[in-house]
Amino acid sequence: MDQIRVTGGKALRGEVKISGSKNATLPIMAAALLAEKPVTLTNTPLLQDVRTMAAVLQILGVKVTLKDRSVLIDAKDFSAAEIPYDVVRKMRASVYVLGPMLARLGQARVSLPGGCAIGPRPIDLHIKGLRALGADIQLEHGYIEASARKGLRGAEMWLEGPNGSSVGATCNVMMAAVMAKGTTVIHAAAREPEVCDTAEFLKSLGARIEGAGSSTITIEGVDRLDGGKYRVVADRIEAGTYLVAGAMTGGDVKVSDCRPDHLETVIEKLAEVGADLSVDGTTIRVRGGNLSHPIAIRTLPYPGFPTDMQAQFTSMLAVVPGTSTVTDTIYPDRFIHVAELNRMGADIHAHAGVATIKGVKLLSAAPVMASDLRASAALVLAGLIAKGTTTVLRVYHIDRGYESIEKKLSALGAQIERISKGQ
Repeated sequence: MDQIRVTGGKALRGEVKISGSKNATLPIMAAALLAEKPVTLTNTPLLQDVRTMAAVLQILGVKVTLKDRSVLIDAKDFSAAEIPYDVVRKMRASVYVLGPMLARLGQARVSLPGGCAIGPRPIDLHIKGLRALGADIQLEHGYIEASARKGLRGAEMWLEGPNGSSVGATCNVMMAAVMAKGTTVIHAAAREPEVCDTAEFLKSLGARIEGAGSSTITIEGVDRLDGGKYRVVADRIEAGTYLVAGAMTGGDVKVSDCRPDHLETVIEKLAEVGADLSVDGTTIRVRGGNLSHPIAIRTLPYPGFPTDMQAQFTSMLAVVPGTSTVTDTIYPDRFIHVAELNRMGADIHAHAGVATIKGVKLLSAAPVMASDLRASAALVLAGLIAKGTTTVLRVYHIDRGYESIEKKLSALGAQIERISKGQ
C-alpha cells in the first residue's frame, strides 16, 4: 500500500494548475447515460473515482474510454439495470446513476452506497425526490429497488434535509426530471458550482433547465437528449487546498486555471488569518508569512464555507497563535483527522461538531493515518510545516480526489515523495 512522506520546512513557491472538478465530473458522467449519441468530456481529472465511475457505466453496457484528461462515453447500448455492491461500495457517487437509469430504462437496482468515513450521509432526499417524480422505490437486502414503468412525471418538491440542501439529491433528481413528462420544480435545491456544471452539461445536450445556482430549479421535460462535447469546471476544493498550502508554509504560490468566484469564502478566511491574496482572471496568488490571527469558521452549504475545506483549515490553524474554532454543520462527525494532528503536537479538542484549536509554535513529524479524502490532504499539509519527516498512510483516499498531489507539491518546492509497497 502506498505512503506519502513529507519533510517539513520548505516554503512553497511557484505556480500550480488546477484540474477539473471531481465532484462535477462524477454526476456529469452519470448524466451522459441520458444521451443517445456519444459524449466527450474534457478537463476531467485523472483520479481513482473517475475510473470507478467509468467501471460503473461499463457494467451498464456503456462504452467508456478514458484518454488523457478526457472521457468518451457512448450510451447507445445502455441496457443493464443493476449496479452490484462490489462496485458501489468503493464510491458513494455511484448512486448518481439511479436517476438516469429510471429516466432511460424505467427501472434500476442499485446497491446502497459506500464512500468516505465522515459520518452519516443518508440518501433519503434522493429517494424522496425520485418518488415525487412517480418512481416506486423500495429498500431491500441492501439494494435500492426502483421502477417507473409508466414513465416519470414532473412534480414540485422540497429537497431540504436536516443539514440543508443536498448536492447529490439535487443532481440525481435533476437528471431524472430532464426526461420526465411535464414540469419539475425543485425547491431548496443545492446551489453548489457542481450542480450548476451538471445543469450546463445537460443543457448542452438539449435539456431545458432554469435556475441552477439558485435555491429553485425548474425543469421542462424533453423526449430525448443529444450528444456533444463539454468542458468540466475547475475543482474549487483542489484550488482551495493549494491556497492553504501556500499560506501555511509562508510561501508565494499562484493557483491558476481556477474559478476565483467559486472560492470567495475560502479567500475571505485566508485573508482574515493574515495571508496576502490577489486575483487576476483565473489565477489567485497567495503569500503567507504573517498568519497571526485566530478565526472562527462555520461550514455551510454553498455559497458558505465548504465542509470539504474544513480539514485543511484545521491543519493550518493548528499553528496560528491564539484560539480558533471550526464548526462543521454539514458533517459534525468529520473530525477524525484531529486525533492524528494531535499526534503531531497540535492542541485541538473536537466535540459535538466543533473543533477548538489552540495554536502551537511548531508541529512535529509523525506517522499518521488518513481516514478520508480531505483528511488525507490535511495531514499532507501538516507534514509540510512539521519538523522532521511525516509518513501518511492510507493514501488511496487522497488518490480519489487529488491528481498527483505529490508531483504538484514537489513542483512548488515541497520535499515530498510517494513510496510504493515494497520500496
